[in-house]
Amino acid sequence: MSVDTTTERAQVVAELRNGDRFLVTTHENPDGDALGSLVAMNGILELMGKDSVMFMGEDDFPLPYEYRHLPLSNVRHELPDDAGARTIVFLDCGNIDRMPVNFLQRANAHIVNIDHHQDNTRFGTANLVVGGASCTTEILYGLRDELEVKLTPEIAEALYVGLVTDTGKFQYKNTTAGAHRMAADLIESGVDVHRVFRTLFENVPPQKLALLARALASVERFDNGRLTVAFIEREDYQSTGADESYSEGIVDHVRALQGTSAAALVRAQLKEGRESLRKVSLRAADDNVDVSAIARKMGGGGHRQAAGFSTELAHAELVDFLRSEIAAQAGT
Repeated sequence: MSVDTTTERAQVVAELRNGDRFLVTTHENPDGDALGSLVAMNGILELMGKDSVMFMGEDDFPLPYEYRHLPLSNVRHELPDDAGARTIVFLDCGNIDRMPVNFLQRANAHIVNIDHHQDNTRFGTANLVVGGASCTTEILYGLRDELEVKLTPEIAEALYVGLVTDTGKFQYKNTTAGAHRMAADLIESGVDVHRVFRTLFENVPPQKLALLARALASVERFDNGRLTVAFIEREDYQSTGADESYSEGIVDHVRALQGTSAAALVRAQLKEGRESLRKVSLRAADDNVDVSAIARKMGGGGHRQAAGFSTELAHAELVDFLRSEIAAQAGT
């Protein structure tokens, strides 16, 4: 189905201009683009004179250490009393089930859905889904200009965090000339690139390094290395003193292994009620594999080169599933 993004954009701009009260949220287990979008959208709405609150589930806190510098102290874990009267702005969320809060999923919710995932289910009252954007903060960067909102240093840094993380430090295939132009504008608006880089990608806690070592020691390769898989078990967290958030970025080390077409990090979950589930992070290392298609078959989603899902499959069953899906895409 062909979608007129010009019409979509006009509808979303009108929603943001004409609304008075907003609740801004993103997906569970948020990454840099999700959190950067949350902060930036809330800041844009406040500068427009709107009543805006940020909402995220309490289970998502504490955040990964990389993102704890972001101004998120005002995030609510309980819905405000007037939540039913607020327009809900979902950011970087491919489907509404990625924020499992029943109130937000009610049938009569008024939702503005802004996202760049190609498999977005278009669950909003108004949708702006730009699959060609490098990140959701790139979409917000353009909306801010149309809304004639000043690019403050705080909003600029939030937008930059989403950009630099979702483009893999400007190395992934989604890094366009437009992404670099956006970065230049954000830097001119006050972003301290070196400080942001150090905060996001360096100052690694010893526990994370220990967890990385254990994950890399678990690596298994299949089909002449076409699939490379690493595992993190509950005892790995316990023995290293790491929390779940320290697994962020480990799958990228796995993908870098020579000869890999697709990489997977399979990790246990520690949160109460989710002990039977394991999260699977997928990364494609070449253009012949679409990991988002694999993730969708298991109820997950994402991008062609980066996706994920949760599963109760046993080790061998999961590996067999991944091998079969990758082989089918490769035609072998």
